[in-house]
Amino acid sequence: REQAVVPVARLAGVTRERFLRDIYPRRKPVVLKGMELGTCTTKWTVDYLSQAEGSKEVKIHVSAVPQMDFLSKNFVYRTLPFDVFVRRAAEAKHKEYFVSEDEKYYLRSVGEDARKDVADIRKQFPILAEDVQIPEYFEKEQFFSSVFRISSAGLQLWTHYDVMDNFLIQVTGKKRVVLYSPRDAPYLYLSGTKSEVLDVDNPDLEKYPLFVKAKRYQCFLEAGDVLFIPALWFHNVISEEFGVALNVFWKHLPPESYDKSDTYGNKDPTAASRAIQILDRALKTLEELPEEYRDFYARRMVLRIQEKAYRDDYG
Repeated sequence: REQAVVPVARLAGVTRERFLRDIYPRRKPVVLKGMELGTCTTKWTVDYLSQAEGSKEVKIHVSAVPQMDFLSKNFVYRTLPFDVFVRRAAEAKHKEYFVSEDEKYYLRSVGEDARKDVADIRKQFPILAEDVQIPEYFEKEQFFSSVFRISSAGLQLWTHYDVMDNFLIQVTGKKRVVLYSPRDAPYLYLSGTKSEVLDVDNPDLEKYPLFVKAKRYQCFLEAGDVLFIPALWFHNVISEEFGVALNVFWKHLPPESYDKSDTYGNKDPTAASRAIQILDRALKTLEELPEEYRDFYARRMVLRIQEKAYRDDYG
């Protein structure tokens, strides 16, 4: 039993107009090739990165194993000068290390105050920001964050969804990205925004038998590629080489739809959070009934949700 694999479409020379007219409304991932991204794709070598931003301190994830798990927190947070971090992340074996000589490193930039401020490469890495031309395929006031990322070769991030649309800009190195449609959420064993299935290539089907029903979309990103990830699409990313990337998130819903305390772009919209709280209260109320009645009315509630809220036009 294997998942069906659907290659993500790859398109070259896509203008802003064509993206907004033909691609964006379809709400499916697509790899955009040949976009004008500035000098970053050629300039951002290990030496240049180290010198450009110097020894400012950065908080990083350090993992003894390639598959990072945000649910069990199988990594530690450490702080290093940026230039030291870049050189270490580019090494296969480390002379100096925190956990083991083959540990993996991951930087996900955050705002000045991670609880209040969003990541913005122009503020956290202003010198590097000058080398980047972000594709402006959305209105300026929709911009939410630009997240600077550096990963060791072999590092794999957990499967999760974000509530905003975003571009994953692969500046240097190669990545493999596996994606799942929002419609396949029932098969992904969710805990909040994250899937419990860490190893999407060799899943434990005794523990996660429904996972095989999820349709797997996949693409390989090279330097200069831009992956459009629509909101609510699950994605699992593995860095096949040491690489630098930039995520740009933007608000495609009305601004008041989003949780104002969300600095990462992954808190459910306020209406969704309220609905889930109401559902939890309804389920609590059902507990007052005997099991036979609880089962019957729970099934009626499911049918009502399907009738009122499910889409029937998924492609």
